[in-house]
Amino acid sequence: MSHAALSSGPNKTGIGAPLRSAMQTFGIGIVFLAICIFFAASSEFFLTWNNLSNVLRQSSINGILAVGVTFVILTGGIDLSVGSVMALVGVIAGSMLTLASPYPLPIGICVGLATGALCGLVSGVLVAYLRLPSFVATLGMLSMARGLTLIYTDGRPIPNLLPEFKWIGAGNLAGIPVPAIILFAVFVIAWITLKHTTFGRYVYAVGGNERAAKASGVATKLVMAMAYVVSGVLAGLGGLLLTARTTAALPQAGVGYELDAIAAVVIGGTSLSGGRGTLVGSLFGALIIGTLNNGMDLLGISSNYQQFLKGAIIIAAVIVDRSRK
Repeated sequence: MSHAALSSGPNKTGIGAPLRSAMQTFGIGIVFLAICIFFAASSEFFLTWNNLSNVLRQSSINGILAVGVTFVILTGGIDLSVGSVMALVGVIAGSMLTLASPYPLPIGICVGLATGALCGLVSGVLVAYLRLPSFVATLGMLSMARGLTLIYTDGRPIPNLLPEFKWIGAGNLAGIPVPAIILFAVFVIAWITLKHTTFGRYVYAVGGNERAAKASGVATKLVMAMAYVVSGVLAGLGGLLLTARTTAALPQAGVGYELDAIAAVVIGGTSLSGGRGTLVGSLFGALIIGTLNNGMDLLGISSNYQQFLKGAIIIAAVIVDRSRK
């Protein structure tokens, strides 16, 4: 029997292809379920509602960041600046929403989101129009945003935030953490945008083949720049939630959050070369990271080992992505 006949046999078309498709679709969910079962068997506290609520609250901020970073990575770029943008937005909005100088909550939130959008726009222009590598452009934004944060606060935290502001990070609605509800709303809007709008289709097209997309009449530079704006806005939202949750605007907030967000997207199966990936995968990736952090804390595992494990998972996810090609 020839090699061609073997390659078109029943394992390829009858069982193998559907199995591979199912694993690509549900594999990340199966991994998440397996992790939950392991920690549930290892700790009696894991499945308590207080702990699960804490996991949701912790994962929500990273989930929101991961949604924004997914847009960027789908275009073939990377955004290293989201952690610093979070801190900058947190101190600017926090300074407006203190008991000493209270602005209306909507104004403070809008100013914070606008700050995030501006940071994303600068990164997007540098990448899309000036053709800087996204790694370099967003690494520069990481440093600039952190520097502006320290200049704005003189390195000191901003305490005494308004109670209604703190509620959006630390409060509950019908027993569900408010950040988790916000993450759900963000996810639904972003999913509809990617799946059912022209902009979403263009994001995939630019990441899949920018030259072909441009030849088809797509404004590739604008689409690419807007992906960074989306990431900036959601980094700003994450910064607002983190500030509200910690009950103070901290200039050192957000350190390392960009790595967790990128890890969530990569673990979720989004290709670093762009053009392929899903928001569902990124959401599961954020939940996996949050669950791992929580479960290892319950088991008394050192944070040093947690960092090592997350790094190993990222490498494994990239290897899997490469093997698919």
